[in-house]
Amino acid sequence: MGNKIIKYGGFIAMSLILYFLIVRLVGLHENPWLRLLNGVIVAFGIYKVIKDVKKESGASFNYFEGFKAGIISGFVATLIFTLFMGIYIFHIDTEFAEKIMAMSLGSVATEPGLLLFIILIEGFASTVVLSLLFMQKFKPSWNISNKLQ
Repeated sequence: MGNKIIKYGGFIAMSLILYFLIVRLVGLHENPWLRLLNGVIVAFGIYKVIKDVKKESGASFNYFEGFKAGIISGFVATLIFTLFMGIYIFHIDTEFAEKIMAMSLGSVATEPGLLLFIILIEGFASTVVLSLLFMQKFKPSWNISNKLQ
């Protein structure tokens, strides 16, 4: 099961990278509002991994197992995507980070490493929130009526 969870993380990361490259080809990669679709991509991936873990586990599925699957896949995706962005920012388009930082933070900070840190924290935070959110749907019920059936 662990390999499958990591594969989901890889698929989420590849989807994020593909989306970024498509947006880059269109020339809209400097628009910060288009990052909202990153959340949709991550949400879909985390939803699917928790759903598949529940399906494979059957009656033995528990809250921690589903939450752990969402967290691991999201963290793997975040690490891979942050690594990709590091390569992109430092080796491919060195002005990209400065433009994004100027739009969001003004003249407060222009260090490209800070942008990578923001991407990393943003990814970890959204992973935790989305995993907790989706586990509300997938968690086993403690209701008596469901246990009697």
